[in-house]
Amino acid sequence: MARFVDANVFLYAYLKPRRALKPHEIEAKNKAKEIVQRIDRGEEVFLSASHLSEVANVLEDLMPLEQALEILEALLQKENIRIIEVSKSDYLSALEVARRRLVGLNDALAYVLMKKLGVSEIYSFDKHFDLFPDVRRIC
Repeated sequence: MARFVDANVFLYAYLKPRRALKPHEIEAKNKAKEIVQRIDRGEEVFLSASHLSEVANVLEDLMPLEQALEILEALLQKENIRIIEVSKSDYLSALEVARRRLVGLNDALAYVLMKKLGVSEIYSFDKHFDLFPDVRRIC
């Protein structure tokens, strides 16, 4: 079964640090690169349009635009990355979850979409997903 992938996986994998990384940050970056390599080799994952937009905003802000667009194009062209559309009702459901679990809206949105898709595992470095007993965070 395919896993959901959080935006931070792509950000850790693709962004070049502007300072010396701490040991736990180096470990996260290496794990993110391993996940991206699995996706590059064809592992099927889900990514919401909202999370893709989050990746785009950060990459476009922190690296040369042409390089960011190349990465985004590569992600969009991969058939094994299933981009999930997000509706207003998805956001409203996520807002309820965010308030109940005290997590950010995009984390709650990922959770709502995972439930909708029947997915119980997420690639993420965000420990907020540990607050959901029916989600297994993989990093």
